[in-house]
Amino acid sequence: MKSLRLLLCVFPLALTGCSTLGSVNWSAAYPWNWFGSSTAVTEQGVGKLTAATPLDENAVNEALDGDYRVRSGMKTANGGIVRYFEALKDDKVALVINGESGTVSRIDVQDSGIASAEGVNVGTPFGDVFDKAYGNCQKATGDDSAGVECKAKGSLHISYLFSGEWSGPEDLMPSDDTLKNWKVSKIIWRR
Repeated sequence: MKSLRLLLCVFPLALTGCSTLGSVNWSAAYPWNWFGSSTAVTEQGVGKLTAATPLDENAVNEALDGDYRVRSGMKTANGGIVRYFEALKDDKVALVINGESGTVSRIDVQDSGIASAEGVNVGTPFGDVFDKAYGNCQKATGDDSAGVECKAKGSLHISYLFSGEWSGPEDLMPSDDTLKNWKVSKIIWRR
């Protein structure tokens, strides 16, 4: 009986080392996730919002399981007008969903109740995620230019935008000592 228990504990760990099964989300197998789990940011997207989700209000609302109030908007980007959606929770913007070619291409998570697979959420300090900015981060651009954007460890699609107090030049990134007190202001998923 003891060897069976040991086998049940070791078998999933052995499988995660296999290259063909390395992308399997083993946390979904945990018993506490069997009866529904909260929305999370993964390599595939945010909850059921993925790169395959049509950029359509009904599709976005369905992917969010009706947990948010969805509204659409228009903005200019790259010299053209593009459509986007905002998902509101308690009248606060929780998600901003952008798309290209008719499907979702970027999701900005501003809801502190949604965490990444690493357990990082809005409000997590820089020092809890990274030791240093070098090799991990760069000065953010566009609307986020006041912050620093850092790629999530081991991720191709997830990054964190850190914001905080900085009295230095706009073009430079703050030092690691300054950044350690900055906090995640949004989690960004890109296709």
